[in-house]
Amino acid sequence: QVQLVESGGGLVQAGGSLKLSCAASGRSVSSSTMGWFRRPLGKEREFVAAINWSGDYTKSSDSVKGRFTISRDNAKNLVYLQMNNLKPEDTAVYYCAAVRTYRGPFYVPIYHGEYDDWGQGTQVTVSA
Repeated sequence: QVQLVESGGGLVQAGGSLKLSCAASGRSVSSSTMGWFRRPLGKEREFVAAINWSGDYTKSSDSVKGRFTISRDNAKNLVYLQMNNLKPEDTAVYYCAAVRTYRGPFYVPIYHGEYDDWGQGTQVTVSA
């Protein structure tokens, strides 16, 4: 089983940027699809972005497209979420997740149930 630890969250003004990191330990995630989800206070968990094992295929939600970028460094067992032009509605706890089994080169699910391992989350707060 892999352990995922998110970092990089914090408080930022609207229009600002943050870069989240997800560090994996326990096993390599170099062959795993990785994803970022978020849960705004009092709301359901929602998909943010996902990246395939090699990093050359990604998918993002419409609400963050053009502002957030997911990337990975397999040599370091790290996944990133670069967040630019942040808005107050981006305020949420952000979670990193991994799919345990390789399921093809373009497998980037948006449904949280497809992911097997989850981090504890990091809070992102965007002030108006």
